Amino acid sequence: MSTLTHLKLLILFSLCALPLYSVSSYAQESTEIHDDPHYSDVGFFDIHVCNWPKRTHFFKVLFSSAEYDNIESMTVYTPAEQSLITLDKNKYRTLKRNNKPDKRVYMLDIDVPEHAATGWYRIDVKTMDGKSFQAKDYVIMSKLERATGMTPDNDDMVSQLPLTLRWHAIPGANFYQVFVRDEWTGKQVYSSKLLNTNEAVIPEEKLEAGGYYSWSIHARDTNEHVLLGDFQMGSLSEKAFFTVKD
Repeated sequence: MSTLTHLKLLILFSLCALPLYSVSSYAQESTEIHDDPHYSDVGFFDIHVCNWPKRTHFFKVLFSSAEYDNIESMTVYTPAEQSLITLDKNKYRTLKRNNKPDKRVYMLDIDVPEHAATGWYRIDVKTMDGKSFQAKDYVIMSKLERATGMTPDNDDMVSQLPLTLRWHAIPGANFYQVFVRDEWTGKQVYSSKLLNTNEAVIPEEKLEAGGYYSWSIHARDTNEHVLLGDFQMGSLSEKAFFTVKD
């Protein structure tokens, strides 16, 4: 999984006027391509709709570039060629890379508009020298539910380490990533690799006796798909809590 993927903290929800469809049914109807359309000569583009506990229906828009000093504007368009959003050049995260130029990652969360639909979303990046570059991502109006059945939870007391975390499999999810946070310090103490099973083993050295922890699950349907991007659908679970016995 790429470093950029880690930055995308992470399910498309169908609009009232649209039915739910599976990823496979839309992907079969969409145009097959051989070159990755998410990349242009000036950067990488991705868009999906997130299903988060406190905000369930929003687009997460992302563009990253090492050519940030030459970028004048970044405007995203819907499949109907309506302007969706213009990214703010002053709001970014810096991605440090070994032996490569730094990148700036521009991210924005916006409400899903009423006119949103399945299809190709496009970003038009204009540069200071008057040139224009396009990249696009295929968005499917569908929904990935959040994880349930998480154990341990409800402040369960854990005595056996290493600890195995489990949850109910989510229909449509092919990958999961688990995050564990120390609730006393507020620091994240563990993040898993992408998992293809609904359980994760937390190494013993990551947890301390008497510690109080929360954990959550980010689920996704695909990983770095040439048509659907880094992933198409994703969801973030509610936090579950446990204590490690002294």
